[in-house]
Amino acid sequence: MSSEAPEALPTESSAPNVRAVTAPFSVAAFNFNQRADRLAEAVIYAMVIFSPWAFGCTNTRALPNWTIFGVTQVWTLWAMAGAGYLLGALVLAKLAVNGRTGYRPPRWGDAPAGNEAGSMTGDSARQTMLARGATPALALLTVAILLYCLISAVNARANYRPDLFGFEYFKNTIPWLPRSYDQGRTWIAFWNYLGLAGAFWGIGDWLRGKTAGELRAERKAAAGATAEPGRITLLPERLRRLLWVLSLNGALLALQGMAQRFSGTNKLLWYLPTRLNRDAESQFGPYAYRSNAAQYFNLLWPVVLGFWWTLRRAAEIAAAQKNPTKPRRHHWLLLIAVLIAVCPIISYSRGGAIVASLNLAVATLLLLAALKPAQGATKLGLFVLGLGTLLAAFALGGDKLGERMKDLNVSNRERMYDVGRIMAAEHPVFGTGPGSFDMLFQFYRSSPDEYWPAQLHNDWLETRITFGWVGSALIAAAFLVVLGRRGLPGGIRCGWRFAALIWLALAGCLAHARFDFPLQVHSVLFLFLILCAILFNLSRAGERKI
Repeated sequence: MSSEAPEALPTESSAPNVRAVTAPFSVAAFNFNQRADRLAEAVIYAMVIFSPWAFGCTNTRALPNWTIFGVTQVWTLWAMAGAGYLLGALVLAKLAVNGRTGYRPPRWGDAPAGNEAGSMTGDSARQTMLARGATPALALLTVAILLYCLISAVNARANYRPDLFGFEYFKNTIPWLPRSYDQGRTWIAFWNYLGLAGAFWGIGDWLRGKTAGELRAERKAAAGATAEPGRITLLPERLRRLLWVLSLNGALLALQGMAQRFSGTNKLLWYLPTRLNRDAESQFGPYAYRSNAAQYFNLLWPVVLGFWWTLRRAAEIAAAQKNPTKPRRHHWLLLIAVLIAVCPIISYSRGGAIVASLNLAVATLLLLAALKPAQGATKLGLFVLGLGTLLAAFALGGDKLGERMKDLNVSNRERMYDVGRIMAAEHPVFGTGPGSFDMLFQFYRSSPDEYWPAQLHNDWLETRITFGWVGSALIAAAFLVVLGRRGLPGGIRCGWRFAALIWLALAGCLAHARFDFPLQVHSVLFLFLILCAILFNLSRAGERKI
């Protein structure tokens, strides 16, 4: 990993965006921010790589109690949570140091000095005010969601006791506050959500920062110097690096999943047997449940495709300006996107195949519409690539998938949904408590022989059951703020097609969530939040039409 430290320590006059404070404090704050960002970058990459390979970081009944250093599989969840705590702590530490010293780290989307919203008029001023309010609004919603989980745990109505095969009820529960019917699992949910919140804000804060190379390029551009070869990128360096890590890790996951599938083994990573889903066709790659693997890949490949498109446009702009570029390594991203996109179909996941096929059609049409009429050859190539990806995927996995498609009997899931609706109706306002669904569902079954799922296979309904309308409204409001931030100024400028492909990936995951449980699997939820963090830091202001 390359250092982002400048060639020499900054002084009061040379350090970027330093307010009028004494030089030693500014230099100390600058150095602290640089070290914190380097540590954050290492932690983020480690989380991106670790989360899917650690068997999806899931603790469902499908996995046996496999151990590393004597610790059961729960350690993967706590490792991710601990990394999230560290990222969140780094953000708070930077805020404290910068607030005390008056140092303003250079960030993408910061307005030039003196360009305040008060000096603007009309729509520009309103949009600037909305943009400035988006971050505190989302921060307040994040705190509200975490407080909701915390109050549910502290104010619990009961705790499930496996030894009693029932509940231990508590006295003095406040009825007009959120409350859980399984205190132990709600505490686990709170600590996991706290780690995910720290990861979200840590990733977003790191992405908005500028590297030393970008600051040098800005100073040269301000002095009228010619752009360096290959400096036309359209995306900041940190975002490009994160996307490369996601892409390469996804490619390795895809290769391993296909190799494991065609080898016929029923052990995850050729090592770990499963408790449920013991046949090889029910698994894919490190995931004990093939649909979870499909959900991860369907979240990833549209983003890889958008990354390729953006770097391709950067190369075109550089060529038009006669600015020589580096070798076009970005074309490897197109191969990676295809490799990842075929996995949901090869996994034999019915929902994964449907979402992948629909999203592939939409993504292809989106990029075809962006090309000019004169670019007929490129259009033909994209069309052939999209069609060829589908044909290749169905050629490799179509037979088994076709057999599964013939059996689309969803009566079992509809019976589960009926039970879930009863649970939601009995606890409409505050729900049963985050994380409480698993143990609670068994008591709503009509008989002990009825199937007892660990997840409802409907994240929309399960969220309403466990969070109630109040908690669900907080989550929905936070998600809407993330989606709406892209239309406001002040952020990482990018073309709308890159953002649209991220929206497409998120929409595909939410479609999965209607009939499955992607957001109950930590690695899938973590990738979902990474894309939300990227999207929240994008801006349309001054964008190129790419």
